Amino acid sequence: METENQKVFKSHGSGRFKREDFKTLGENVIFEEGVLVFHPETIEIGSNVYIGHNTILKGYHHNKMQIGDNTWIGQCCFFHSAGGLKIGRSVGIGPMTKILTSTHEAGNVAIPILEHPLVFDRVVLEEGSDIGIASIILPGVCVGKGAVIGAGSVVTKNVSPYCVVAGSPAKFLRKRGDSF
Repeated sequence: METENQKVFKSHGSGRFKREDFKTLGENVIFEEGVLVFHPETIEIGSNVYIGHNTILKGYHHNKMQIGDNTWIGQCCFFHSAGGLKIGRSVGIGPMTKILTSTHEAGNVAIPILEHPLVFDRVVLEEGSDIGIASIILPGVCVGKGAVIGAGSVVTKNVSPYCVVAGSPAKFLRKRGDSF
């Protein structure tokens, strides 16, 4: 018997998909072996997109995931679009990158964090941006046009166009085109 504080967990399914399951799917989209897709009916993918081995596209029953034309997504990435996710054209995303669009409120210390309500916040990766290997993009972040995120960074704040940031948390290093 379920108690008041006990959650009942449900499966999100197998992650297996067919091309016709997507809201939209452009031409020449490559899904490498092991890609899992949840709620493909909420996912829009442009043309000439590469999605690497063992990546997980975790759509959500509301909001949507948009992936623009000519985007490259490395292997073993995890994208969660509960709060909405928009990836522009010609974006490069390194292997093992994680993009999150929701978190739990954590105000009341008497309640386990898992039992707090979810908070949703959209993530945007603008055109021509580049996300380094194993980076983490947190809810509510906008990575500006042509910006570069260094490998292993944790991005907690917006990144201005053409800026280079790195670290945990990611910090401004320079504008693209400036010398070191």
